[in-house]
Amino acid sequence: MLRRLLNGQPAEHIHLADRGLQYGDGVFRTIKVIAGQPCWWAEQMAKLAADAGCLGIACPPASLLRAELLQLLAEGPQDATAKIILTRGESARGYAAPADLTPNRIVQLGPLPTYPAEYAQVGVAVRSCTTRASWQPALAGIKHLNRLESVLARREWQDPAIYEGLLFDRDDLLIEGVMSNVWVLLDGVLCTPRLDSAGVAGVARAQSWRAATELGWPVSERPISRAELAGLQGLWLCNSLSGLLPVASWDGELLPRPALTAEWQAALSRLP
Repeated sequence: MLRRLLNGQPAEHIHLADRGLQYGDGVFRTIKVIAGQPCWWAEQMAKLAADAGCLGIACPPASLLRAELLQLLAEGPQDATAKIILTRGESARGYAAPADLTPNRIVQLGPLPTYPAEYAQVGVAVRSCTTRASWQPALAGIKHLNRLESVLARREWQDPAIYEGLLFDRDDLLIEGVMSNVWVLLDGVLCTPRLDSAGVAGVARAQSWRAATELGWPVSERPISRAELAGLQGLWLCNSLSGLLPVASWDGELLPRPALTAEWQAALSRLP
């Protein structure tokens, strides 16, 4: 069952004039909570503040958000999924926003999803999406509230055996998954797509980079074309709830299973 605070008060509704509802004018973070402790809290709050700053939305102090999250945790399970949403606030019709708007903040707590053990050990199946990742440098990397690309892409399949879909941009460059960032092993280098024109730069992506570098492995952020993926030596997905998952098959084709997965997952799990 979901429990929510709106600006610190229990609530189940938000004003119809909220710009998050009208225009997707806001940002959010999804956070894994284990034993009452939000994972990667400092990194999540830094990313929330950075994304809000890109949109010109004032971000509340991390201490306030943590206090509200702990308030919800005191009422229920200590393993949970937290979602923190910031909107620009409420305004009349029209795209122009008054300068004196007060942002709305929603702190939400719900069940923690469970994943079969074989996802992390054996890998998951993915498919290519026909939906393209939009080119928009002003929004690239930001986890904003307008997730229609992900909604459209996720509508492309109903097969429960398919865990994720991969999105490419207008130039046929790999960008991300519907709900995850991606890593590819190419010529012995762990590569993740450059996200300066499209996509969401997730915290799990940054933490996976950190874990790989602490292991001494070469990593790179760069454009990755569909053509060069024919020579991949491994493919992984990551997000803040699932962690790091190897991909076992893509569009029905079996993929290589590099031996480094378990060590990488272990290094990632050790990060505070």
